[in-house]
Amino acid sequence: MIRPPRAAFVTLLAAALGVSLASGAEAAPGSARTAQVQAPAVLAPAKAEGVAPTAAGVRKALTPILADPALGKHRGIYVYDASRDQPVFSFGATTPYVPASTLKLLTTVAALDAIGADRTFTTKVVSATPGSLILVGGGDPLLTVKRQKDPTDYPTRASLQDLAASTAKALKAQGVRSVTLGYDASLFTGPAVNPRWQPNYVPEGIAAPTSALWVNEGRLTPGMAKRADSPAQAAASAFAAQLRAAGVTVAPALRAAVAPAAAKPVAQVASPSVGEIVEYVNLHSDNDGAEVLLRHVGLATNNGGSTVGGVKGLKATLTKLGLDVSKAQIYDGSGLTRTNLVPLHVLAGAVRVAVSDDHPELRHLLTGLPVAGFSGSLEDRFATAGTGSGTGLVRAKTGTLTGVHSLAGLVRDRTGTLLVFAVASDSVPVPKTLDARAALDRASAVLANCGCAG
Repeated sequence: MIRPPRAAFVTLLAAALGVSLASGAEAAPGSARTAQVQAPAVLAPAKAEGVAPTAAGVRKALTPILADPALGKHRGIYVYDASRDQPVFSFGATTPYVPASTLKLLTTVAALDAIGADRTFTTKVVSATPGSLILVGGGDPLLTVKRQKDPTDYPTRASLQDLAASTAKALKAQGVRSVTLGYDASLFTGPAVNPRWQPNYVPEGIAAPTSALWVNEGRLTPGMAKRADSPAQAAASAFAAQLRAAGVTVAPALRAAVAPAAAKPVAQVASPSVGEIVEYVNLHSDNDGAEVLLRHVGLATNNGGSTVGGVKGLKATLTKLGLDVSKAQIYDGSGLTRTNLVPLHVLAGAVRVAVSDDHPELRHLLTGLPVAGFSGSLEDRFATAGTGSGTGLVRAKTGTLTGVHSLAGLVRDRTGTLLVFAVASDSVPVPKTLDARAALDRASAVLANCGCAG
């Protein structure tokens, strides 16, 4: 899916949060910006705080929805008043839930904090001996074979095509026309396939073996398709083809290697920033991108580049941010495994810290959230009865597995109060899947339309 222009997302988010977009710089006389400032306001700005919601008011609004039998027996919601920094209401929140993809909120907020929003990941080519190249993976989850044709596709990704062009130019300057090629994916360690995933996930293209070196997330063809058994080797084969197209002869044998520390740099390309990757992962619910970010969290927190190390780093980071993860059981970064169990206050907590004035560095978590009825995994949602009041106002991460449905995000209610919420059920009867999903949409839409003061 092509992402709408970034400016539209930032404007929508600023309107929801009541955040000013002004940079503080003065406009030149007669500039378009001056005209905009002088023009009469079309809409009144959002208030910093609206009417304070009460537990009784929120309960009254939500009870009929939470009683929907389509949600099954284990269903719950947690609502937090971010305008006043206090919890408001919870139901069924004493026990943790299978989060499905709402777990990505925890992975991405930890990535922003532990790694940094401006960090990029480098894919590079080095040479240990003359005529011998090693393609070194830096854990770029969005690396592609060819450069993007559509400039509106967000974010702009690094490509092997550009890396090959730079490599060929450097080699020709040295008088080198023929090379051998190895590949190094040693940045990440541990099993490439999470042992807690369902055995069909990789064969059916739901997820790839996680690798520090891959292109198109290991896909052999576009879409949710078969993944390469060795994404790193497939990436090396694609790079060899790009080198040959750039006029360099590459020996047929491609071997796994570990680049020596003293190897000379030849060329490199950089990924989008972590902030941009976080936006992409949450907007599109990208399982593979989330798993790569989890490994980077492990590395950034000195716990190693494995899934186990990533989870250790994730929990430590969330604890540092003030989230109580003592009752959370987390085994991956994407939410694919059903053995994950997370309290609703922790899922909402990722959004809560991201909206906090204390953590402006976490804002990419918010700008990447799908908008109800408009973008990402919520583009086709909020189209049933009782959900219209949430369209365009609810911003939330979705979670979906068979029998499991969840939403976690934020909404500013009609009085101006900013509410953070997490609502979930992991006991949905399969025939009631669409009804349960609609019930979750109604719950968040009710919050959008709620003064809830009494």
